[in-house]
Amino acid sequence: MATIFCNARFDDATMARLREGARGHRLVESRDAIASNLAAAATDEAVRDAEILFGQPSLETLRLGERLAWVHLTSAGYARYAEPDAQAILAERGIALTTSSTVYAVPCAEQALAAMLLFARRLDVCLAEQAEARWSSETHRRASTLLTGSRVLLLGFGAIGRALAERLVPFAPEIVALRRTPRDDDPVTTIDRDALPHHLARADHVVNLLPGGSATHHLLDAARLAEMRPGAFLYNVGRGTTVDQEALLPLLMSGRLGGAYLDVTDPEPLPADHPLWRAPRCIITPHVAGGRGGEHRALVEHFLANLDRYARGEPLRDRVA
Repeated sequence: MATIFCNARFDDATMARLREGARGHRLVESRDAIASNLAAAATDEAVRDAEILFGQPSLETLRLGERLAWVHLTSAGYARYAEPDAQAILAERGIALTTSSTVYAVPCAEQALAAMLLFARRLDVCLAEQAEARWSSETHRRASTLLTGSRVLLLGFGAIGRALAERLVPFAPEIVALRRTPRDDDPVTTIDRDALPHHLARADHVVNLLPGGSATHHLLDAARLAEMRPGAFLYNVGRGTTVDQEALLPLLMSGRLGGAYLDVTDPEPLPADHPLWRAPRCIITPHVAGGRGGEHRALVEHFLANLDRYARGEPLRDRVA
């Protein structure tokens, strides 16, 4: 029997499912549990007895959890746990770290695909003109493009990148993906950062799926954004800190880029007076790409499936450390 400390807050039915699925173990629920996946929960002394943690621990919580053997995050991202202080704790104690990437892969992939089709077929412009009862048929017919046969650059090739690549197959695009260590057996061509300039200059669609953290901060800075092909589209469903928004803005205002879809920004929420809200062909959604009905239930089911693997000594899914 393992002691499980949970500092994530779910609805009553989902919590009941967690308790049921964790039978045979001791489940400790934090009094300071939080619903957000983006912030670490407050430190709770109850973590001291835990072997397993489910939720979003602060650095201090990791330090207090001297018996921890496995931490399972309720998020796909793990930026704060990739920083040196957290990595040192995980490595020193041999703590396994898993994420919920599997839960968010399909929703994020479908959101990105929807945005790609929207821009290619100019639905954003047509919807804006509908409010003015404008009928610009010939203009939009000539300016529309096809996703079929286009060039797509994925920045990141984890669970979300693979799910998006699979959904792009019917459109037969040329897909290239950036990953830390390219592999010959990847289902698409993978590249490292040294090859980015060449592929940024060729891509029709650049889909940013990168996590946050110091290693990816402003990876799309002014220089790299300037390397993008004129008329190309940028999509960010990773983290807002990975894109230099101040450098992005003039490229949108001038029309040099075809458009941008931002599900994440820096900061969040994006201030109401930020000029990106009014930039041409810039679509902003409030960090919803990973959402769906039953999201919390899916998080719990993913954890419970991994709990079964842990109990049987099998490899954990979505393990990152």
